[in-house]
Amino acid sequence: MPKNSRACLLAALLSVVAVCGGDAVARVFPFGPRHRAVNDLANQFVPFHAHLWDLLRGRADGGLLFDWRAGWGTSFLPDYGTYLSSPFAPLVALLPRGDVEYAVYAITVLKTAVAAAAMAFLLRRLGPGAWWWAAVLGASYALCGWSLAEGTYNPMWLDGLIAFPLLCLVGEWVREGRRPLLGPLVVAVCWCANFYTAYMATLGAALVLLVRLAVTDSFRARTLGRAAVTTGIGVGLAAPLLLPVLLGSRQAHPGLVREFAPVAGTDFLARLLPVTYGFATPAAFVCTAVPLLAGTLLFRRDVPGRERWLWPGLCAAVAASMQWGPTHLLWHAFATPNGSPYRQTFVLSGILVLTAWTALTRGGPSVDRRAVADGSEGVPDDGRTAHGDPADAPAHGRPGRRAVAGGSAVVLVLILAALPSPVLTPWALVLAGAGLAAVAGALLLPRRGRYGVLAALLVTGTLLGQAAATTAYADRERLVRLDDYPPLGPEQERRAAALAAADGWPAYRTDPGLPRIAGNDPLLLGGQGAAYYSSHTPAVLTATLDALGGGWTSRGRNLQGLDNPVTDALFGVGARWRDGEVVRTDTRLPLVTVRPPGPPPVYGRSPFRNQELLLGSRVYEAPHAGACRVGTEVFLWAPDATGPARLGEREVRLLGGRPKRQAAMVSLGLQRTPGLRPSLPGPGELGCLDHERLRAAVAALRARAATSVEVTPSGIRAVLPPGGGTAVVAAPQTAGWRCEDAEPAPYGGLLAVPLGSGRTELACSFRPPGLRAGLAAGAAAGLVLLFRVGLRSSAGLESSPGLRSFRRRGRASAG
Repeated sequence: MPKNSRACLLAALLSVVAVCGGDAVARVFPFGPRHRAVNDLANQFVPFHAHLWDLLRGRADGGLLFDWRAGWGTSFLPDYGTYLSSPFAPLVALLPRGDVEYAVYAITVLKTAVAAAAMAFLLRRLGPGAWWWAAVLGASYALCGWSLAEGTYNPMWLDGLIAFPLLCLVGEWVREGRRPLLGPLVVAVCWCANFYTAYMATLGAALVLLVRLAVTDSFRARTLGRAAVTTGIGVGLAAPLLLPVLLGSRQAHPGLVREFAPVAGTDFLARLLPVTYGFATPAAFVCTAVPLLAGTLLFRRDVPGRERWLWPGLCAAVAASMQWGPTHLLWHAFATPNGSPYRQTFVLSGILVLTAWTALTRGGPSVDRRAVADGSEGVPDDGRTAHGDPADAPAHGRPGRRAVAGGSAVVLVLILAALPSPVLTPWALVLAGAGLAAVAGALLLPRRGRYGVLAALLVTGTLLGQAAATTAYADRERLVRLDDYPPLGPEQERRAAALAAADGWPAYRTDPGLPRIAGNDPLLLGGQGAAYYSSHTPAVLTATLDALGGGWTSRGRNLQGLDNPVTDALFGVGARWRDGEVVRTDTRLPLVTVRPPGPPPVYGRSPFRNQELLLGSRVYEAPHAGACRVGTEVFLWAPDATGPARLGEREVRLLGGRPKRQAAMVSLGLQRTPGLRPSLPGPGELGCLDHERLRAAVAALRARAATSVEVTPSGIRAVLPPGGGTAVVAAPQTAGWRCEDAEPAPYGGLLAVPLGSGRTELACSFRPPGLRAGLAAGAAAGLVLLFRVGLRSSAGLESSPGLRSFRRRGRASAG
């Protein structure tokens, strides 16, 4: 087997063993009773992958452009581009839907393994060195603290972990003037897989390219221009996905806006060590072999000066840029993240690994100056033959005793400087010290025979031990520090089966109801509800649900379902999960109704009044002396209250407190005793629902409702009664809706179209904003790529020796 293949396979194997071993030690799913359902993994990634399973199997309500299940109907392409566009995501369909958590875990481990293999391949490509060292350093990169602590529950980010070495490889092709077709395609795949971390990986790869150009004497404007063109074409090819994602973000409800505050320097240094954790600190850990080798480079006099100082200097510059406000914003596309503020940390880990590899190699090939002079720049003078392997070229060799001592001193200084940090754990010091001794000893052992095997075992053991321990520690800490949710199990499967049996879409909606499992229960369990959580939650959806008494967390982006007879009627909910079973209701409206001519409703502060405005009838009564009339249903609106609310024997717990979260309107049950007043946990408003009035209002609207409704993966059609008015669709009017023969006009936040007196049909379709422009940009980028490749092919043909010889023979024959 070729050495490059061996290095890639060993790197992938080491990463799998370390991740799975750490999870097994922590007894975390799928190796123990502790679950992984924390934070966005449970709220977003597992539900979105479940929905992707439905899409791939043809069982989804909606398509790639629009989703009818969550948020009463929302744009789906931006969500796809944010959470599901990874080439690995479709693998979820290989397992049964009930095993979606297993599928997401397997994809997470697979991405980590591919990142390790990609880095190992890059290292062997950059310069000569032992293949097993490339494998260990490649795995060290994939098993960095960012991957083990952050990427494991944000698996979409792991595509950026893969992208960084791939984009650095594209940089090498650019530097050498090779692969004009493959380079832009790799950039496009990386940006489509996850644009957010691909952006950070692109910045990191650009910095690496600058250093490579400097140390190889090939720093030229022409090369930089070629790099810019390659990146621009690649990003342009991804535009059909990127532009809808960008515009979807602009239409989204604004999240938390916070000022960046750099972390304490001691905490920053502490996170370089194994077995540390912190949500707001950079998870910069890499195997101790990496900082040790990077430190040795400073003390190697046999390495050229620029190479010896530029690589460590780049590491220091990137670390410093993470702590400075302007460069922090640059790394994060000029927007401070809502969560962890150090999402670019994997780039630092990758640059540290590249620096460590440089300490083991000659630092890279030099450019043949004669090739530059005659215009054929890009052919490296590195000993590579047509069939040669650059890894077989001569190298500096491993660092000597003086360099190892200097690198060890660097690591010791970092450890000592981190001692005051509260992030530091005793195990961090033990494992870092043991790893330092093991790797330093391995570097000083003879290189042949049994000593070489012992050196490999010492370094590999250090990597596996530190990475597995860091994985196990992060597993335990996440469950303590982050929000966690019920894992999928038999109860959830029973609930999903009951919802599927009751489903009647599009005649009526089936709401997955309460208690909530995660932020996207309609995607996870089935049905068509209001609950929805995404980076693209539309502002109009949040505002509409808020006006009608809905609840939310994450400052308005994580919307909860609303269990209320009036909103159930308005949005056509004919069945919902409540108290352990599916409950059906007859007070529901079709998906499309026709309202009388007149101005649309203007919402006020009271959600009770807002519901009545959207319904067109008064159905609530005000309480008298704090108590509702006997026979009415008591509803409480206390958005900022936290604690139990009681009416008689019924108790409901509220969790509110704006601006972080808002408690939804809740039912306290029927008023059965005259004068019985509820006990409230804080200020709130009561509304007394008269169900007879609600039935009468629904009956009146049914008389003017659509006689037939047909939904498509990206639109809706309905046959309407004659008479004019305003056709109202029970879906939020998010940007992208277009209707035949009329311009949509919002009606209380819902999609609506004014009707002429003779119009009896409604036909609307949805196209995500930016899709058409993105397709045009992608097509233009494709044409530029083909033109560029064609020019290169023509130039190569013109300069080929065979063609020149043929022309000389032709001229001689003619003479």
